[in-house]
Amino acid sequence: MTKLTEKIRNGIDSEQMYGTLDAIAADPSLGRFQFRVSNAWIDGAHNRSTIQRFYGAGREDDSREQPFVIDAGEPAVLLGTDTGANPAEALLHALAACLTTTIVYVAAARGVRLTKIESSLEGEMDVQGCLGLDEEIRNGFERVHVHFRLEGDAPEDKLREVVARACDRSAVYDIVSNPVPVTVDVTAG
Repeated sequence: MTKLTEKIRNGIDSEQMYGTLDAIAADPSLGRFQFRVSNAWIDGAHNRSTIQRFYGAGREDDSREQPFVIDAGEPAVLLGTDTGANPAEALLHALAACLTTTIVYVAAARGVRLTKIESSLEGEMDVQGCLGLDEEIRNGFERVHVHFRLEGDAPEDKLREVVARACDRSAVYDIVSNPVPVTVDVTAG
């Protein structure tokens, strides 16, 4: 039982984590992933995304028996009926979730046992841009602030180092911090 507890840190199986890293290092094609979301409009600002299959580790993954379903909407002040978080809030959630998961992985790899991770995120936006009222105002967030509170068996400087490394490795942090080419095509009718 002691060996098993040492193997699992922060809920992560370190042997499996290093095995995955070794496998991808040996065959870099295993590192290519394609994540997918399907979305359908329901009514007004209400729409629904479905997430289930993806491509990764050299094959199509069908391990998810049930899809994840996420509803989106807008608050009443933005003409919605609160059918779900708005897309900007969902983006903040994605950033928080990715950074948190990456912190857990980095801490496990560095031998740090965590007892608490909490975060709060604020994204500042002037909606005049996305409403088309002022072309000089950007459509999206002007800035995002993330605050983490961590507790664990490491000194503060080590916990700060774990968070800094997580920022270096978080996929969503990279996506929102650097331009990503996006293409849009349309099929009408």
